Amino acid sequence: MIDEQTELTTARADRPDGGAIALNPAALGHYLVEQGITVTGGISAKRIGLGQSNLTYELTDEAGRRWVARRPPLGDLLASAHDVAREHKILSALAGTQVPTPGVVALVENPAICDAPVLVVEYVDGLVVDQMVAARALTHEQRHEVGLELARVLARLHAVDLDDVGLSDLASHSPYARRQLKRWSRQWEASRTRDLPSLDRLTAWLEDHVPATTSLTVVHGDLHMRNVILDPVSARVRAALDWELCTLGDPLADLGSTLAYWPEPSDPATGLFEASRLPGFATRNEIAETYAAESGRELSALTFWEVLGMWKIAIIAEGVRRRAIDEPSNAAEGGPPTVEMIDALVEKAVQRADI
Repeated sequence: MIDEQTELTTARADRPDGGAIALNPAALGHYLVEQGITVTGGISAKRIGLGQSNLTYELTDEAGRRWVARRPPLGDLLASAHDVAREHKILSALAGTQVPTPGVVALVENPAICDAPVLVVEYVDGLVVDQMVAARALTHEQRHEVGLELARVLARLHAVDLDDVGLSDLASHSPYARRQLKRWSRQWEASRTRDLPSLDRLTAWLEDHVPATTSLTVVHGDLHMRNVILDPVSARVRAALDWELCTLGDPLADLGSTLAYWPEPSDPATGLFEASRLPGFATRNEIAETYAAESGRELSALTFWEVLGMWKIAIIAEGVRRRAIDEPSNAAEGGPPTVEMIDALVEKAVQRADI
């Protein structure tokens, strides 16, 4: 067993910002061995990815075996956010489906190992397009495939039978749009750093334009280019990542969120990752058409869900900014979102809603 007196101090590791790794790699390695996982020698950990919600680390043992660990950020957290135990349930349920996910290795909930739950999953080798240099290195054919692949992954996810995979109890079955508006309005009030009248106006528009409910499916909630691992040749999705916002809801909400993250050359700059502005990337219309063809779903309410997606991203960005202000070590490389970026995103949503 792990010694209950295992030191819980934060382990130090190399990071560009000189910050701390909020894991104890030695204790985590001992735990994995106890679970029957082959681990050779000690484990090192380094922060990976540009996500600034749950903290994500690459674990490597002395034989070069790799895993990925996710834990909640440091500091005071909003209720119901950053729940890696819930993410563990979702990934375990989807393991036998056509949805590409990393395999689950362990869920660690022992405070002697970490002060917060830790989800450990398989390391999926492949290409993550989270920097412009990676996007520019793609051929035009690969670029075009990325957006269409996101649409296909969503269609497969939304085809999953809730009862078959045991996810019918994942969340409420009440109307999803109203749930989202209530939840994220509450998150805004809890994490806002300033007044933003344009966001309040956008919230009012959304409240007045809620579409009729169509169907209830698993929704990822945050599927975009930086949250997938691609085959470096075909650009097909090998694994969809970051399932912490996954819930039950209207499938068009997922497509709307993906499109909200997909700027085109004619769009005003928002400061979000803008690789899809490069030549060759599919248009939002092409992504929507691919989703419609793959899923057989009707898309008349898509504008509402796209606006809701931009509204939600702005609120999430404000929360990330707030957590970085409260606890600087939560910020990923490159720093937290800026006020200018959040304001530009809200303005883009206002324009999309035509208000």
